[in-house]
Amino acid sequence: MKKLFPKGIQTFADIRKGNYYYVDKTSYIIELLKEKFVFLSRPRRFGKSLTLDTIAELFSGNKTLFKGLYAENHWNWQKTYPIIRIDFGLNTSLNYEYLTKILHEQISEIEREFGIERIYETYSGRFGYLLKRISEQYQSQVVVLIDEYDKPILDSITDEQQAVLVRDVLRDFYGSIKASDNYIRFSMLTGVSRFSKINLFSGLNNLTDITLLEEFSALCGYTQAELETVFAPELEGIDLAKVKHWYNGYNWTGESVYNPYDILLFLSNSRKMFKAYWFETGSPTFLMDMLLHKHIDITSLQGIDSSEQVLSQFEVGNISPIALMFQTGYLTVDKVLQLPFGVRYTFKFPNIEVQQSFNQAVIYKFLPTQAPQIIRIQSQLYQNLVDDDLAGMFATIQSFFAGIPYNWHSNNDIAHFEGYWASVFYAYFASIGLHINVEEPTSNGRMDMTVLFADCIYIFEFKVIRQSSDKGSALAQIQDKKYAQKYQGLGKKIYEIGVEFDEKSLEVGFEVI
Repeated sequence: MKKLFPKGIQTFADIRKGNYYYVDKTSYIIELLKEKFVFLSRPRRFGKSLTLDTIAELFSGNKTLFKGLYAENHWNWQKTYPIIRIDFGLNTSLNYEYLTKILHEQISEIEREFGIERIYETYSGRFGYLLKRISEQYQSQVVVLIDEYDKPILDSITDEQQAVLVRDVLRDFYGSIKASDNYIRFSMLTGVSRFSKINLFSGLNNLTDITLLEEFSALCGYTQAELETVFAPELEGIDLAKVKHWYNGYNWTGESVYNPYDILLFLSNSRKMFKAYWFETGSPTFLMDMLLHKHIDITSLQGIDSSEQVLSQFEVGNISPIALMFQTGYLTVDKVLQLPFGVRYTFKFPNIEVQQSFNQAVIYKFLPTQAPQIIRIQSQLYQNLVDDDLAGMFATIQSFFAGIPYNWHSNNDIAHFEGYWASVFYAYFASIGLHINVEEPTSNGRMDMTVLFADCIYIFEFKVIRQSSDKGSALAQIQDKKYAQKYQGLGKKIYEIGVEFDEKSLEVGFEVI
């Protein structure tokens, strides 16, 4: 039987009592509850709040809500615990002054709920005393659940001075949890980012970070099997391979998952339209600014590798762009490599929604006032490829580059970097959802970019031309390195294309075989 879609519902009881679809994650949660202090990072709209609410219902002993779920027969329903919840996601913006006010307000609310008298003035002192008194009152340890632990810092991330003040408040507050270890049965913090333990959780040195543990990769999100089982009544006539191509692919070293928000909105759409449902709910403006400021080559993101230390490099004033892209969901784990000197991760765009939408955001960054022109040129490029019209494609691309304001180039030294030009070119193609390989290895070198479309293969090499003698070097490299040999014998038409960007005139030129 068909059910309702729990769009935006983060309350476990509401989903279970209503006629809503629910994907059972209680087997993961019960395994998780064997730990004591837990931290989980996931991008927005992945079900972190619902996970915390489910944990609260388990510890509250509400067995009837779990009828038919894994937890029904795998949990001790006789023992219950008092629950304390702190949610920083309830407020739109949290600067230093507002944060301290909100902390006192939430603690006051808990004091009223449990009938605890206020005897301390600091939030850390009040919270520590609260845990002690509740534990004594109930003759039981306490469960502490903190949602969106990092939102106050992220709200101030562009103002370093303000962000440091907020971070110090939170560090003091989270330190009170560690100091109350004897009174706590279980504590969990969730958020988007992974701020380093040293700078934010110096007191919680026994915090178990499950973000990249294989066994919890599918704790939040829907697996392929869960999609096909739970939502089976909604899947008649749907191309599941296309759904997977668009929305699956998020991975934290284990099984890949779908973003729940994408699936719920896609399946509830009467026309089953493939759209960027998740991406449209957030703006990566800060990320775009950082990528440009640090001269990040966008083409290098697909397949880039990193260590876990870099992924945890998320600190006020020192944020790794790769860590930021991973933590916010624009990149995901592709492979895990165990090397003699440590573990390395390689990354990719999770799916076509993220690849296409992210690169469209890059283009809008270059042409912020020319949205209609961007849409028109994207449509033209796609039609050029469909028609196998190479001359038309070159003209369309030249039109796009000509639309980038001259003062944008003159005000940014980034225009002198080959990676910048290649990034713009790549983002333009990737924004229309094409199959693109970058830095693809051959026996003689690496191809800058290869586009596979229908019966054609386009091999691109990029060069910045600083003097007349450099002209022709891009196509010459494709020829000298025999890049096309990798695709010969496939029965497809192969275009070898040298793309040259003139550093002075800011024009783009093409040579093709």
